[in-house]
Amino acid sequence: MIGVIIPVIVLLAIILIKPIPKIGGNVTAALAIAGVTALLVNGVVNPADWASAWLDGFNRLAWVIWIAIFGMIYSETQTTMGAVHTVLETSRSVFGKSAKGLYVASFVAMIIFGALLGEGLSVAASVGVLIIPAMMDLGLRTTDVSATIVLGALIGSLCPPMSNGIVLASSLAGADYDTVLGYSFITVPLVAIIVIAIYTFKLVKIKELPENLRTNKKVGEILKENWTTLIPTLLLILIMILRYGPWKNTVNLDFVAIIFAPFTKLVSGIPFISGLSNLIVLTLIVCTIVAFFFKPVRERGIGDVIATGFKNYIPCGKVHVACALMLGAFYKAGLIDKISDWAMTLNVHVMKLGGSLAMGLMGMITGSQSTVQNVIFSFFAPALEATGMSANSVALAGAHIAMGSQAFPPSDLCTIVVIGLVAASTGKECDYVKSMMTSLLGFLILYGSGVLMLYILPVMGL
Repeated sequence: MIGVIIPVIVLLAIILIKPIPKIGGNVTAALAIAGVTALLVNGVVNPADWASAWLDGFNRLAWVIWIAIFGMIYSETQTTMGAVHTVLETSRSVFGKSAKGLYVASFVAMIIFGALLGEGLSVAASVGVLIIPAMMDLGLRTTDVSATIVLGALIGSLCPPMSNGIVLASSLAGADYDTVLGYSFITVPLVAIIVIAIYTFKLVKIKELPENLRTNKKVGEILKENWTTLIPTLLLILIMILRYGPWKNTVNLDFVAIIFAPFTKLVSGIPFISGLSNLIVLTLIVCTIVAFFFKPVRERGIGDVIATGFKNYIPCGKVHVACALMLGAFYKAGLIDKISDWAMTLNVHVMKLGGSLAMGLMGMITGSQSTVQNVIFSFFAPALEATGMSANSVALAGAHIAMGSQAFPPSDLCTIVVIGLVAASTGKECDYVKSMMTSLLGFLILYGSGVLMLYILPVMGL
């Protein structure tokens, strides 16, 4: 495990010790150097292997990179169309003077969209941009806004009915999906309530909205005048409901997947370009194209919208380049296998805490709850069941642990995307590390809730 620990220590040291000459506090440098350290410590010294590791990292991050790029372009269309203004005015109308009420509404909106769409990154990249102005009006820092969007999107994506995390956990544990989903209607909202309450009182310092931020218009009046600005967002919701609805196993209503099937097949074997076949990426592309037909976007110029969106992506792209090196290096150096092998040697009596720790470490390295589940939970679940836990309890706990783990520093992929959106929307810097550390408490609560379930659910007889 020393080969795992040293690169992580190097990464954290560079990020946290700002007096280090040239690189102190530089996230991009920290990610790249941590990747190089992982290769060297684990005996990978051939430059060709380094290059292949970097390319592999790009390949693994391809869908994230494409989501970030098209998410930036999509956000430009929404700002230009006035969708952001519509959502902001509606929120102000509903909550009037209450600053905390407006924050809670924004947080809940992210969770609801996450529950409907079932995929955190897509919610953060497409819907999150709509609530940025509202939260900035509350006096929040850009890192607070980013953390709120990431928390809402990822917690929401665990929320039923469209919970990919629970689907995967149930499959790996051999549990009854409907039963686990039924339990999650209690556990996930409970975690959400706790997290929202903590962050509302932690981040919102003003008691009332300033007069200049209020509106005298009623909700119905605002929506009647501006409902067309929400069409691309409503289309995105419709696509995701058709894709992940209860009918998905009997009839395919995902018209995006059907239309792009030839394209998906064409690019499937092409490194990096294959990331364009991701259905979330294709959905963003479709909704962006629809937005291009609206008059405000056409008047501004489609070329200008695309160019501005890509320009806004560049700062985020620099982090992606370094993150690709680190992620590829971790896989090339065998760190993923080492964590997996370590977890398999654990004694039964420390299986619950040790396996949870292994899932947390995997989340720190990969930033993916599906990887955490496929690599660690695939053998952790049967081991837990061997201790007498029911498959349903194991699946419910595992889904919470994996979802919390994926947002642990340093490889929080959702934050990597969202900081760029917030920076582009506000014109202000949004620090990657500060955003991750701000959201960390919420994800520790989500992670901790899963660990707690490993002990409480058997006692409850579930």
